[in-house]
Amino acid sequence: MITDELKKEEQVTKEWQDDQALERFQMISPLLDESLDDAKRTELRARISEQHQISARSLYRYESYYRNKGFSGLRPMDRGSRRTKTLPENFNELVNEAIQLKRDVPSRSVAQIIMILEMEGLAPPGILKRSTMQRYIYKGGFGRKQMKKYMDARKSSSRRFCKPHRMMLVESDIKYGLKLPIGPKGAMVQTYLVVIIDDHSRYVLESKWYDHQRESIVEDCYHRAILKHGKIISCYHDNGKQFVSGQLIRSLSMLGSRVLKAKPYSPQSKGGVEVFNRFVNAFLAETAVQKIRTLDELNKFWDIWLEEYYHNKPHEGIEEYYKSLNSPIPAGGISPLQEWNRDSHPLVFHDASIVGSAFLHHEYREVDKGGCISVAGRMYETSTALIGAKVEIAYDPMRPEIITISYKGIVPFTAKPLRIGEYCDPKPAIPVSMLPAEPESSRFLEGLKRQREQSLTMQANALSFSSYGKEDADHV
Repeated sequence: MITDELKKEEQVTKEWQDDQALERFQMISPLLDESLDDAKRTELRARISEQHQISARSLYRYESYYRNKGFSGLRPMDRGSRRTKTLPENFNELVNEAIQLKRDVPSRSVAQIIMILEMEGLAPPGILKRSTMQRYIYKGGFGRKQMKKYMDARKSSSRRFCKPHRMMLVESDIKYGLKLPIGPKGAMVQTYLVVIIDDHSRYVLESKWYDHQRESIVEDCYHRAILKHGKIISCYHDNGKQFVSGQLIRSLSMLGSRVLKAKPYSPQSKGGVEVFNRFVNAFLAETAVQKIRTLDELNKFWDIWLEEYYHNKPHEGIEEYYKSLNSPIPAGGISPLQEWNRDSHPLVFHDASIVGSAFLHHEYREVDKGGCISVAGRMYETSTALIGAKVEIAYDPMRPEIITISYKGIVPFTAKPLRIGEYCDPKPAIPVSMLPAEPESSRFLEGLKRQREQSLTMQANALSFSSYGKEDADHV
């Protein structure tokens, strides 16, 4: 009968073998390029040998193992705990010293550790083999993969966390999407997704695809999220330029929202939104089949994906949170929408005009000789009475057609975009109907679309029935 201790040792050995196989594959992967001739492969092998402090002969052997047996051929043999006759009597002490050297400086390689032991006179030169020491160091819990996890844990400011109520903390991020033929003359344009997600419920407060990544896209999402769901207590961002802009911080601060910044190069600190990005990847895989051509179409299917799939799907993060509290969990799990709706924390709404004012950009412009000003490359008509004056303008960069002009002694008014004759207009874009036909579609997205239409119909019927019942009651 195999004891628990023996099972644990076998598991450690297997993990060590897999770790070694992965390390060897990463070393030889450049050498597996079939386009390399013998001379270039030999030169590359020499560089890898020097970089990883391993002999070219060993690299050649790893290549042969991989070509003959695949990844499994790179796993080292299990020599168990047998001690070869060539090992010194004080080998156990040497292993302990090696582990201590690894603990002192986790980035030390096995070759460096052996060199230190030899320089200190603890081991005769050449008697300690790299593969042997590596195996014993790994069994001691100080392999490269194990040390990486240890260092990552130390760098992290905290373990996984979750706020107890909705709107106490939200996370936001920008993710690259697919390219669409929406540029001039059908040029391919990169799309970007902005997402604002509630930390407690994992419910998406607001999310939208854009055709640029200027600071205004994050402001636009926060603007709409606060209008729909109310006051946000704290916002958690990385240090991207869109999230550290003075305008965004000022707007959120005006509405009583605290802005928190994640540590640089620490994606694990934004765990909620990082996990959500996996759902985004699944959506993008479906859009590749759907052959989406316009930004409006992309956003339409994205809204369907959120409402009919993500928000209704049981979330592992929510389940993990309640397990940590030893709270009962329904058999089917808890979805973000369910968790959002059952939270007792009340939503606090701002007046719409206050929210709108907080997100307005305020700048100054000098009125030219024609009574016009320029904003974001567009001309606006003001008044000939203001020629030469420096006026204050207020505008929403996502809705540039509305510019409010303020100047001392006059009532604020809205400037009109300067209209140029039709003969000066640029050539119109190619209509969607003239684009090449793409018959393929995503059956998943089409199914969600039908499901969404059914949901809306059921909601409309429910509201109609409720109104009918109320009229009958009034007659009685």
